[in-house]
Amino acid sequence: MKPAKFILPLLLFAIPIAIGIFGFTTTGKPDHWKQLFNGKDLNGWDTYIGPDLDDSGKPITGKPIGLNNDPRHVFTIVNENSENVIRISGENWGAISTKKEYENYHLQLQFKWGALLWGQKKGKKKDSGLLYHSVGPYGADYGAWMRSQEFQVEEGNVGDYWGVAGGTADIPVIKKSETDYVYNPKGTLLTFSQGSKQGRHCIKNGDAENPSGQWNTIDLYCHGDTSVQVVNGKVMMILYHNGQTDNGQETPLTKGKIQIQSEGAEVFYKQIKIEAIKKLPAALLK
Repeated sequence: MKPAKFILPLLLFAIPIAIGIFGFTTTGKPDHWKQLFNGKDLNGWDTYIGPDLDDSGKPITGKPIGLNNDPRHVFTIVNENSENVIRISGENWGAISTKKEYENYHLQLQFKWGALLWGQKKGKKKDSGLLYHSVGPYGADYGAWMRSQEFQVEEGNVGDYWGVAGGTADIPVIKKSETDYVYNPKGTLLTFSQGSKQGRHCIKNGDAENPSGQWNTIDLYCHGDTSVQVVNGKVMMILYHNGQTDNGQETPLTKGKIQIQSEGAEVFYKQIKIEAIKKLPAALLK
């Protein structure tokens, strides 16, 4: 049974999502998908790019390149095998973000790694990320990203959790070392946040990523204050009590925009789609 922490109104789980507020409506059909990437351009998305960084990761001027300003073409649409996909060069840190907010949904997308690495990421693991429940100002984290929950997309670590700019979650874990905690559904429920003893990073359970250069499928299920992170059909982690902290005060974080990161590595995304859900699939919670 899911632990209780935030008491949410029962109507939150019973009524359909209001038309126009979160970008889609419920229809009762399990396959009612809304395409977030139209296969042609970034219509429906904003871009945000943080300050230029030197090779050590330090800001050069501290001034962000900003909203919907992409002089180096970090975010473009390219054709691959007769299919248009989103290319993120990774040259600057930033993200594309949906213009609309979403809650109570199943999001699915595909990604694969490119070849390029930039700045402090040279010689390291290729890195990106799916940031959900994104709220507040652009650039709140490292000058590049909004407050959010991160479904990590990084070579070998796809499915990890990071709390971004105040995001928090309760996750059942087993302690692996002094600083590392690994998700385990039978583990101890601990709070992961910037200010907690555990920190804001939790390691996923197992590995399901395909070899570099091959496409991977990510599924994210969010309902109420719970989220489930799935890679290529395998549950990596379940997060409870998604929340946010301001001045020591924790409140629920259950809806927001969706961001896809540029973080020093070339990466491609496609087939980004979302559907409303009334509950989490029981099979995922076993």
